[in-house]
Amino acid sequence: MPDRETMPSAPAPEVSERAAALPQDALRIASGYAFTGPALHLGALLWDGQCLPDAQIRVPLAMLNRHGLVAGATGTGKTKTLQLIAEQLSAQGVPVFLADIKGDLSGIAAPGRQDARVEGRAADVHQSWTATGFPAEYYALGGIGRGIPVRATVTGFGPVLLAKVLRLNRTQEQSLALIFHYADSKGLELIDLKDLRAVVTFLTSDEGRQELKTIGGLSAATAGVILRSLTAFEAQGASDFFGEPEFDTTELLRTGEDGRGTVSVLELSAVQDRPQLFSTFLMWLLADLFHDLPELGDVDKPRLVFFLDEAHLLFDDASEAFLESITQTVRLIRSKGVGVFFVTQTPKDVPADVLAQLGNRVQHALRAFTPDDQKALNATVKTFPKSPYDLEEVLTNLGTGEAVVTVLSEKGAPTPVAATRLRAPESLMGPLGQEVLERAVTESPLYERYAQAVDRESAYERLERGRGAKGPDEMRDAAPREPREPREPREPREEETQSAVEQVVGSGVFQSLARSVGTQIGREITRSLFGTARRSGRRRR
Repeated sequence: MPDRETMPSAPAPEVSERAAALPQDALRIASGYAFTGPALHLGALLWDGQCLPDAQIRVPLAMLNRHGLVAGATGTGKTKTLQLIAEQLSAQGVPVFLADIKGDLSGIAAPGRQDARVEGRAADVHQSWTATGFPAEYYALGGIGRGIPVRATVTGFGPVLLAKVLRLNRTQEQSLALIFHYADSKGLELIDLKDLRAVVTFLTSDEGRQELKTIGGLSAATAGVILRSLTAFEAQGASDFFGEPEFDTTELLRTGEDGRGTVSVLELSAVQDRPQLFSTFLMWLLADLFHDLPELGDVDKPRLVFFLDEAHLLFDDASEAFLESITQTVRLIRSKGVGVFFVTQTPKDVPADVLAQLGNRVQHALRAFTPDDQKALNATVKTFPKSPYDLEEVLTNLGTGEAVVTVLSEKGAPTPVAATRLRAPESLMGPLGQEVLERAVTESPLYERYAQAVDRESAYERLERGRGAKGPDEMRDAAPREPREPREPREPREEETQSAVEQVVGSGVFQSLARSVGTQIGREITRSLFGTARRSGRRRR
């Protein structure tokens, strides 16, 4: 923030006439939020213990793909802040993804309830509050919980993310990547966890040890560690999350018939006891979008805004490769029109390299009951630009639904730090009733597409059938050929002859084998920063 002597003494043209009567410091802060383009309304300025509704705090819509952080102690209102931002994004035609950890964001589809608290908050911040529901889709990881099942294939998930879930060390992570490479090169499709376990088991068996020797750097002992980790992982019920049909992440980019952005709510309350899994699964969703979406550059509004709740779980016990991949993804996905907001308790939960990529900040209250709390408070204060506030005092005295805000202006420069009383969400601040939620899920056009799990032939079946063969190459040769799909009748042509190549390429058998076998070059799967599979031929909507 510039020195006070260099700040303009008169309000910017966009600041209301009534705002000119504000205290000088408050006026300078308010001038920093007087944007000319579309913006989301966060609330009203708090100054010297008073709420000043003529000083509105906003964030430019075009800056929402510059990422952000919503932080604060438990019970300070982070979830309602997510809901408030998500509603306004949806109203502007921007799809939103919300990770619903506590199960209380499903109400975003229903109009809110007006009561004394809502009326009081609306009056405080000059909000014209109208009960409004927003278009929403409800998802659940693997169908555990109430929602459309979201699954990923093991191949699609990739070795880097899976290593994080399995808590593998750096060496074991590299070995897992070699196993994926082996499966790719041999045409062994890894659809679910039993496929991966079958490949690792084969490599550690008497018949597979020769194959193991061909993979540089992979020892039988390390393969055994990975196998035990997989077995333990399956014992925790993780098998439900991997399989087909794999979720098409472009479903998250949908808008409603009225042009409002769809709010995709992923219910995670049923899997709270598996935080490593759900936090890493969220990263898979983001990574999949990252390598599938085209570059857009600067945009008038984001294509999607993604909220990662309990973000500290992403970084706990994370390998160096994982952290590098997150940093790279966050750095580059902005140009694809996607904004990412990390939601956690303190900024120190997020690595410095990632924190440096976050342009927008909503910091709710922090507590300072212990020496560690005080240290975290001091560190948080140092991450803010200079301001006329005593931030240590402000951050420990904010009430529920209040926060310290700084965002990027339309020119990309940080706005002045502003203590803010936030607006009230207009949708239901709580969960939908069970019957209403289940009806919303089953009536969704996506339900039929993803509800029923499919278990087609993949690595497990091929290895089981091929026991006694010399190896995967022989198993592939022995695999039964799929029946040719019936063709529509056609008119005779003058030239009925086709080259051998044309006949093979046009056959149903070739098209089936091309997905899973092919030549070694053709079946080697190209992988992204996270080791997730690039599936450029996958059906997109």
